[in-house]
Amino acid sequence: MTTFQATVRPVTAADHPTVERLWLMFRHDMAEFQGGLPSPDATYHSERLRSALEDDDWAAYLFTSGDRPLGFSFVRALSGPARVLNAFFVVRGARRSGIGMTVVREVISRHPGPWEIAFQDSNAAAVAFWRRVATRIAGDAWTEERRPVPNRPDVRPDVWISFTTA
Repeated sequence: MTTFQATVRPVTAADHPTVERLWLMFRHDMAEFQGGLPSPDATYHSERLRSALEDDDWAAYLFTSGDRPLGFSFVRALSGPARVLNAFFVVRGARRSGIGMTVVREVISRHPGPWEIAFQDSNAAAVAFWRRVATRIAGDAWTEERRPVPNRPDVRPDVWISFTTA
């Protein structure tokens, strides 16, 4: 197993092309669990990407190891009652190295308070990972529930984990 030294930093304007390419990888991976084909130009819908890069109520983070991108995370509802981890992605070459736990804990520590994280039941790796994250951060003080996906009656409900950080 390769060991990576990860850095978590806010996305800058210079990072936008890198994050946009990582977004395509993320959406491609998610298509396995959420369905959907790319657009005719081989891109995926990018409304959340645009919000993360342009909206003041969002925070976008890039994960790197030296000059190599490892992934990203988007947090929304910074001014809301609970922060929402809207997107989280680690490139395949860095998965199962412990990097995911390291970077998600760093992101969450930057925004103390209530948190909500959604994922799909059919994504077994995500189910195990997010339950591990919740337990490491909140001990037994976290909840899990299924919620319908807004405007998508054709897909199974998302799983939502909620907890609060100090």
